[in-house]
Amino acid sequence: MTASMRPFHASDLPGMYRVCLLTGAAGEDATALYRDPELLGHVYCGPYPTADPGLSFVVVDEQGIAGYVVATADTAAFATWCERAWWPVLRARYPRLADPRDGTADHVLRAQIHDPGSPSVPASAPAHLHIDLLPRLQGHGWGRRLIETLADALRDRGVPGVHLGVDPRNTRAIAFYEHMGLVRDTAYGDGHRMVLDLR
Repeated sequence: MTASMRPFHASDLPGMYRVCLLTGAAGEDATALYRDPELLGHVYCGPYPTADPGLSFVVVDEQGIAGYVVATADTAAFATWCERAWWPVLRARYPRLADPRDGTADHVLRAQIHDPGSPSVPASAPAHLHIDLLPRLQGHGWGRRLIETLADALRDRGVPGVHLGVDPRNTRAIAFYEHMGLVRDTAYGDGHRMVLDLR
């Protein structure tokens, strides 16, 4: 199977949302967790290429979008942009929802849309990223290429470091990030923050 990496194009978003859903449960398929299959992408994928398409890259094979990395160079400024330009439309579309107690998690993401909180940003790593890759392309170097390409783009902007959050259950991803040079910076309620020094 041949694959290639290229910069983001607006037509990639549906495929990226699909990848986000298929890897959204600590690296596993999250389809059964969400009644609305777009919710996860609205929170963790869509705003990044919309706000700054120059920091998004995709991997494509014969079946379509198979992976991506999205990022912002300035997490605090990105949060401000989301509050102005991204969340208002989604808040109107997705009112808060009580826990239906049926095993689905739409209510969790809806609450996050209405109250995203203030990001905790390490001074040494103002950028942050999200990366997802379907199993069929894992272990073939595409994750490394995505992060290296993004790191070069961030260095070109003078960004000193980038961070990401990872679910502690996703041990394979943690091992990959550590192999890429990211270090665990802090732990929080549902995960770890890891940091990559770009200097």
